[in-house]
Amino acid sequence: QVQLVESGGGLVQAGGSLGLSCAPSGSIFEIKTMGWYRQVPGKQRAVVALITRNGATSYADSVKGRFTISRDNVKNTVYLQMNSLKPDDTAVYYCNAILSLTVGSTAYMYWGRGTQVTVSS
Repeated sequence: QVQLVESGGGLVQAGGSLGLSCAPSGSIFEIKTMGWYRQVPGKQRAVVALITRNGATSYADSVKGRFTISRDNVKNTVYLQMNSLKPDDTAVYYCNAILSLTVGSTAYMYWGRGTQVTVSS
């Protein structure tokens, strides 16, 4: 079964930078939109950034100018570069992808298990 596997994250001081990456663990045919979401305890999961297969991006207002999403369609990997981090960025970050496993199959949404990002003040 295909899973999205995230890497990166950790603890950083305010003003610092971290990078996240995510890729599927098994064989897939095609990934459409990929993205990053984040969630803090007691709140709903919220979108951070999205990127389409052709590279069009969108960002939450709170991260515009600080975070950059990118992808490598050959490696089927999505990245999130986070700069000028703030304590409010502390959350569990989840990778998301809409992908199809084989040619002609329906595309479904997949989630990673999440990776903790903690920004200390």
